[in-house]
Amino acid sequence: MKQLAIIWHSMTGGSEALARAAYEGAARGQGVNVLMLNAAEAGAEHLLAADGYLFVFPENLAAISGGMKSFFDRCYYPCLGALNGRPYTMIVCAGSDGRNAVAQAERIATGWRLRQILPSVIVCTHAQTQEAILAAKTIDNVDLSAAAEMGEQIATGLQMGIY
Repeated sequence: MKQLAIIWHSMTGGSEALARAAYEGAARGQGVNVLMLNAAEAGAEHLLAADGYLFVFPENLAAISGGMKSFFDRCYYPCLGALNGRPYTMIVCAGSDGRNAVAQAERIATGWRLRQILPSVIVCTHAQTQEAILAAKTIDNVDLSAAAEMGEQIATGLQMGIY
């Protein structure tokens, strides 16, 4: 059975909500084992066991969030050369931009020789003040539905052997 790993990090709930929506969408498929792993708990063994990946995390200070960066740092060398060609995509929850965090994570994925199967998605919360940045995030239904569709699409593609 194919396995999809949804690896996420969240500080204010936005990325977690997007990861959960993607998980629910992926779980609708048949014949794919879907794991939803907090980046703090995920390790190289999870990447090596999975057939595809969805990374979901916030942008912090125009970069990958620290928790997600720590995951990438811990797993990069143990997985180098072992993930070649496996499919991935990502969702970044950002206050205003998100492009730099996407660029950083895509560069890591390139180093692992992963194959990007869908364009990276940036969900913008428009949080610009200290209060808004630190507040719990509510993601609108349109973005949650899109995350669910993304999860379902990658799970279905894995099950069908497209990816």
